[in-house]
Amino acid sequence: MPQRVVVTGVGLVSAIGLTAAENWQALLAGKSGLGPITHFDATQFSCRFAAEVKGFDPLRFIEKKEVKKMGLFIQFALAAAEEAVRSSGLRVSDDIAPRVGVHIGSGIGGFDVIEREHSALLEGGPRRISPFFIPASIVNLAAGHVSIRHNAKGPNLATCTACTSSAHAVGDAFKIIQRGDADAMICGGAEAAITPMGIGGFASMRALSTRNDDPEHASRPFDKTRDGFVVGEGAGILILEELQHALQRQAPILAEIVGYGMSGDAFHITMPSEDGSGAFRSMENTLKDAHVAPGEVDYINAHGTSTPYNDKFETMAIRRLFGEHAYKLAVSSTKSMTGHLLGGAGGLEAGITSLALREQIVPPTANYSVPDPDCDLDYTPNAPRKRAMRYALSNSFGFGGTNASLLFKRWDNA
Repeated sequence: MPQRVVVTGVGLVSAIGLTAAENWQALLAGKSGLGPITHFDATQFSCRFAAEVKGFDPLRFIEKKEVKKMGLFIQFALAAAEEAVRSSGLRVSDDIAPRVGVHIGSGIGGFDVIEREHSALLEGGPRRISPFFIPASIVNLAAGHVSIRHNAKGPNLATCTACTSSAHAVGDAFKIIQRGDADAMICGGAEAAITPMGIGGFASMRALSTRNDDPEHASRPFDKTRDGFVVGEGAGILILEELQHALQRQAPILAEIVGYGMSGDAFHITMPSEDGSGAFRSMENTLKDAHVAPGEVDYINAHGTSTPYNDKFETMAIRRLFGEHAYKLAVSSTKSMTGHLLGGAGGLEAGITSLALREQIVPPTANYSVPDPDCDLDYTPNAPRKRAMRYALSNSFGFGGTNASLLFKRWDNA
C-alpha cells in the first residue's frame, strides 16, 4: 500500500516576496514583481526588464566566507529551504537523518558564476578562474548545500529538465516517500538566470516580451495581447512527509499531494505540441495516479507563460481532458506577477497551490484585459476569489517537450 504524503512546510523567494507569507499577500494584492533590469546594463537588449528578487541579503542565511562558493540560485535555495524547514518544525536529528532527503531542481544553475568566471578567463587566463567555480555553478549543488545545512542524509538528487525541473523534483520526492524510501524530503527548485547571456539567449529566440514601455504589465497570460514571457528568479521549496511521520510529530499540514504525472511531446525542441497532447497526457496521467476523476478538480495553477503558443495549447489540453467541466474550473497563472522562474517555477507554484488549498482562495491572473477566443476558460482575472476547493493541479512544461503535473488535495484532518 503506497504511503500517503503531505506538505508540512513551504519556503518561497521571488520578485514579489522573500517569504511564503509575503508572496501570498502580494499575490492576493495583484502585486507585480516586474521592472527594469538592475543586475546588469540591459540598454542594448531587446528585452530590458525582468522579475528580479529585491532586498535579498544572503548574509541572513549564509556566512560571508561561504557566499563566494555559491551561485545565486544556491543562495535562493538555501533561503527558501530555511523557511520551509522552520515552518514545518522539522528537526533532522542524527537518528532520522538517513530517512530525510533532498531533491532540488534547476533549469540553468549558476549562469551568473559561469559568465563571471568566463570573463575572468578571458581577461587574465586560466589562473584567474576561481577554485569554487564548479561547485558554485553545477545544478546539484543546491541540493548538496541544503542537505549539509540540514543534516539530511537520505536520497540526494537534482533534476535539470528545463522549466519542468522543480515540478519533477517535487513529484519524484513524492514518489520516493510514497514507496517507503524516505520519511521526509526537502524538495523544489531554484533559478537565477537574469544575466546577460540568460536574457540575451531567450531574447534571441524571440521568446521574451518586449513591452519595455510598460514592464509591470508585460506578463499577460491568456490575454490576446500577450507577446512573450518575462524571466523571473528565486526559489520554491516544500517539505513533503509521510503522513504518519508528520502526525506523530504534530506537524502543521498545508495540503496532501496525491498525484504526479509526466509526458513527452516528441514534437519540437522549444514549441509545445500543436494539439496540446503533451500537456493533456501529463494531466491525465496525474489524475490516473491519484485515482481522481477530472470532474473532481477545482483549480489549476497553469503553466501559463504569456507566450502565444503555450497559453493556447495548454487551454486546448484542459478543454480536452476536462470537457464541459473545464468551464467550471478556476484557472490562473501566477507568472503574471512572479515572472517565469524557469526551472524554479514548479517549486514556487507547487507552494502557491498548497497555500491556495489551505486558504481556499484562488490567486488571480494579473494583467488580463483583452479576451482571446483561443483562450476561453475562467482565468480568475485580476482579483483573487474565495472558492471551495478539494483538488488543485499545478502544471509545468519545458523545452524539449518535457511535462509534469502535480495534484494536491485539501487537508481536512480526516
